[in-house]
Amino acid sequence: MAGKCCVTDLGGVVGERGAGMPDPSSAADLADFIGLLGELRAWAGTPSYRMLAERVGPLMRPTSVVSHSTLVDAFKPGRRRLDMDLVMATVRALGVSEPEAVRWRQACIRVHAEAKTGGPVGVLSQLPTDLATFTGRREELTRLIEAATHQRDEEAANTVVISAIEGMAGVGKTQLAIHAAHQLVRSGRFADVQLHANLRGFDAEHPPTDPSAVLEAFLRQLGVPAQQIPGTRDERAAMFRDRLRERHALILLDNAADENQVRDLIPANPTCLVLITSRRSLTALDNATPHQLDVFTGSEALALLARIAGHDRVAAEPEAAARIAEYCGYLPLAVSLAAARLRSRPAWPLQHLADKLRDGRLSAIRAGNRTLRPVFHLSYQELDEPLRRIFRLLGHHPGPDTTPAQVAALADIPADQAEDALEHLQDEHLLTQPTPGRYELHDLLRLLAVELAAAEPEPEPAAPLTRLATWCLATGYTAATTIGTPNLTGITRAQAAESARFEDYDDALAWFDEEQHTLAAVQQAAAEAGLHQHVWQLAEAQKHFFVVRRHLDDFLTAQHLAVAATRAEGDRKAEALMLTTLGGVYWMAGRLDESEDCCLKARHLYQATDDHMGEASTLIAHGVVKTHQGDHEPADELFSRALDLLDGPEALPLRAKALLNRADVHKSHRDRRPQAIAGFREALTILRQIGDRHSEAFALGNIADCHRLDGDLDTALDLYREQQDLARTLADAYIQAEALLGIGDTHAGAQRTAAARHAWTKALALYEKIDHPKATEARRRLAEQ
Repeated sequence: MAGKCCVTDLGGVVGERGAGMPDPSSAADLADFIGLLGELRAWAGTPSYRMLAERVGPLMRPTSVVSHSTLVDAFKPGRRRLDMDLVMATVRALGVSEPEAVRWRQACIRVHAEAKTGGPVGVLSQLPTDLATFTGRREELTRLIEAATHQRDEEAANTVVISAIEGMAGVGKTQLAIHAAHQLVRSGRFADVQLHANLRGFDAEHPPTDPSAVLEAFLRQLGVPAQQIPGTRDERAAMFRDRLRERHALILLDNAADENQVRDLIPANPTCLVLITSRRSLTALDNATPHQLDVFTGSEALALLARIAGHDRVAAEPEAAARIAEYCGYLPLAVSLAAARLRSRPAWPLQHLADKLRDGRLSAIRAGNRTLRPVFHLSYQELDEPLRRIFRLLGHHPGPDTTPAQVAALADIPADQAEDALEHLQDEHLLTQPTPGRYELHDLLRLLAVELAAAEPEPEPAAPLTRLATWCLATGYTAATTIGTPNLTGITRAQAAESARFEDYDDALAWFDEEQHTLAAVQQAAAEAGLHQHVWQLAEAQKHFFVVRRHLDDFLTAQHLAVAATRAEGDRKAEALMLTTLGGVYWMAGRLDESEDCCLKARHLYQATDDHMGEASTLIAHGVVKTHQGDHEPADELFSRALDLLDGPEALPLRAKALLNRADVHKSHRDRRPQAIAGFREALTILRQIGDRHSEAFALGNIADCHRLDGDLDTALDLYREQQDLARTLADAYIQAEALLGIGDTHAGAQRTAAARHAWTKALALYEKIDHPKATEARRRLAEQ
């Protein structure tokens, strides 16, 4: 009697399906399981291997082309291991339901795990125990597992998978590698052999392990009798590769010193996985995929703290717990040591340990005899002396990050040597490079660098900071000149000649943007070190940048340091100059009484030193304050007295300033407006002559104001637009906003309400962007229209 034919998932008539599907749980070992796969194929009607291969490929993860010979091999008795993805795709292609497919997967994992150890066909497992406290690293673990399980192209499918886990000391490289290895083995992968070796690349008590000795140990563990193990490293490596041919092996090489140490420990078979951990970048290792491991996120650090110290204690003091994680720099080893210390001190509140970490930092991060400092110090000791010096010098750098040019100044070496040193330190994972050309130290490594700098000082201990401050000053002066800083006093152009060059205004302004935190830190450090002249000159170099970017709080901080430095130095002329500038900052911040006080003090100092130009500058500044206090007549008198003191080419910048401000007083009085326009025009001529483009923009706006107030709206609009164009060129948001406010007022005067509102809205956005109080005026205009 002819058998029934059935249509299966294979997409065609494949023959007679048997009555009963084989039970995968009945497999006693791997051989039984392979036999049951054959029975399953018979149950599905014995489709041809070629037809089956066409259906299996799309079911692979990821989808791939599977040859019929690959399937034939999978059904052969005597195999030592089966590919889990291939088995599950085959089972599904044979028409097995998803619940039944899960049973086949469980059976496959079990028979692999139960294979006998000992001898070349058994399972050899040497993995260290997985840590019960392993925490976080979900994304990193996913990437490692994906790299180990998915061959993405034909070329990759023919090479061994090598994953190099790299990172700074204490970041958790070993724990991640061990956890990933155990997870892979539990899923049924690399079930034939798991080998492990601590290569002691960074070990205070032992030298790096000889690769030849590791190969000897591996060969013994793979069942090679001692008398058959070759004597040379090359021969041992060849035998090692031969013994792992056709085997699904996982090799964990922990704490590698460099590429040469691990190169001969890597098998050639594409069914193998090699996991390597190292503090050093292994970029020269062929076919290795680097996995850069960073410190924990805040939530991961808190999770580890809670897991070791106790969830209830962490939940009871969340702020103290967050401080502990922060003081540990979110470094896994540091967090685990702090948590272990808490666990051993159940009476301690978390706040108590947080205070100890704040005060002791590196010394306080310990548990019993385990401390963090030796772990870091080992990385330092592995460096050559020139690199050790660079690392120590970074302890003199007060800023949040550094550049090759700054390190060149610190170390007094060429910039290309400094860059090579920084790159090498990054390869040693003692630095990171979050953005191209800028390098950062982890907070705890910074503490180590500071300690080492104090323990092994330079011949002249103050020299590194002095050189760095001098570089900041020289480069800052060049940048300040490029962005048109008016009345720049300080170092000479000859002193700045050796500093960096800037292509244009935007380039120089971008430098200030990038270096503003470094400049602030260097100025503070210079103040603490008594480098008084550097302190006030750094403030002077940054003054126009602060105005352009409206960084008034930073400006006040820098200027207060500058005033204190000039007083400490006993330089009365410089003190007067810094007080005058400080008064200007207070004026911009709307703190008029404090501004006036600075002006009076500065004027007294200038009079005492018989400095007429300096006295004129304070008269102008004082007049500006009086103008904003509404005292127009005293202001007019102060500006006129300043003009009487100003004569000669060197006085032109101040003369223009006095003319501008006196004309500003006049423009508010209708009968004096012609005088105002004349004064503004005279100032504009001087400003264009001396190239002060910012003041030129203000002059244009003031002249426009006069024409608008006199009803000459077309002339006013043209001038405001000229001011706006110049302000855009200068990237000055405040002047742009002022021009837009004037354009809106002009349109409003011509009854063009929509155009007025459009201009005021744009002005408001700019005022808000720089957090300027004149945003209130723009809002009021919009509310009234």
